[in-house]
Amino acid sequence: MTPTATTSTGPQPPADLLITGCTVLTHDDQERIGFAQDAAIVVRGGIVEEVTSAEAVAGRAAAERIDARGQVALPGLINCHTHAPMVALRGLAEDLPTEEWFNDVVWPVESNLTDRDVELGARLACAEMIMGGVTCFADHYFAMDAVAAVVAECGMRALLGEAFFSSQGPEGRQRSLEFALRYAGAADGRITTALAPHAPYTVADADLTATAELARTHGLPVHVHAAENRDQTDASLARHGVTPIEVLSRTGILDTDVLLAHGTGIVESDLPLLERASGRTAVATAPRGYLKFAWPTTTPVRALRAIGIPVGLATDGAASNNSLDVWESMALTSLAQKSTEGDPRWMTSRQALHHATLQSARAVGLGDSVGRIAPGRRADIALVDLTGPHTQPVHDLAATLVHSARSADVRTTVVDGRILMRDRQLLTLDVAKTVRELGERLPALVDRSHGRRIQDYDT
Repeated sequence: MTPTATTSTGPQPPADLLITGCTVLTHDDQERIGFAQDAAIVVRGGIVEEVTSAEAVAGRAAAERIDARGQVALPGLINCHTHAPMVALRGLAEDLPTEEWFNDVVWPVESNLTDRDVELGARLACAEMIMGGVTCFADHYFAMDAVAAVVAECGMRALLGEAFFSSQGPEGRQRSLEFALRYAGAADGRITTALAPHAPYTVADADLTATAELARTHGLPVHVHAAENRDQTDASLARHGVTPIEVLSRTGILDTDVLLAHGTGIVESDLPLLERASGRTAVATAPRGYLKFAWPTTTPVRALRAIGIPVGLATDGAASNNSLDVWESMALTSLAQKSTEGDPRWMTSRQALHHATLQSARAVGLGDSVGRIAPGRRADIALVDLTGPHTQPVHDLAATLVHSARSADVRTTVVDGRILMRDRQLLTLDVAKTVRELGERLPALVDRSHGRRIQDYDT
């Protein structure tokens, strides 16, 4: 697979950013993964203008240049479902079943959250993601004005939604709508928004129906937890005679553009409903958390892909996953799928890279602007150094990226042509300052002596 050749023969105007000497992950017209060797990426106005050979741009003027020899340029990774501020709870609720994790630790602690806690958690999370080559994330949490401010400052791209439960009354749904309308297109277009009902087991059918109506009226997507695990599906069938996916279908959520978080409890009877959904439907999978919770099933990626449902990669929040490492999610998704399907030919490294790039972009509604490095796409790029001993020798570049490379191998992260990290130096956030203040606030944040919870987990 060869780079896109430049067709101009005259002098070229200076580029904003010129990345040279790298290997570029590409997609052909059949969306097959390929690699262009000794390539160059020309960026102007936040957009990839050319992907060409390094030789073709020799001597080309540029405001900023990156010599990326020995590195691979990937589309920036996308964390398709997380709760970024929950890094403040990393390691707090360990080795617990799901119900105890929620009821005994997480939801009592979240009743203490202040806007400042959310901001500091989001700062730390964005720093972690930038340093791991993540350029975009889909967040579903509380006090999201604080998260939006951090995104605007640090330079990332994000799909943001203010979460709500029915226990909050109509005000919760209204806050979610007002947030979505207020921040749609903010941060120079890097912020998109969604309505964010928590889940069918915490949001009543009437509220889901009202949410679907609001989504259609205002042209907003919906980001919701759905069929997170098989227990939720079994409980829903026992109590209501329908699966969580059937609840979303009958309330009209599947007639909107919807991002479903997790879906390990999706069963075979749900597949026709998802296939017939009139909106753009996608699923985000976060396998590390499923393994930690000892859930018996994982997201049925192969079945979803067979009916045309894109599955994006995710981490969930660091309270359950302990990290925001999408590289790890990519490797674990491949391995979990091989184990679940009993087939070493599925999912391959190239298939995993497809989920990490184009499918993840589609999952968050950005399939026309990010997810590939090509002319006309936003310049969201991660440069990965493969010169370390753990990535050498390279017999199969796709396998090396998925199963050998690590998030710490990311050298440089670019969003909209702006360098957010260069040679492992984070440029837009002060991690040490954030960690100091967060540490001072932790005793009040993790106090559970009050006996409160923001919600009850009972599925």
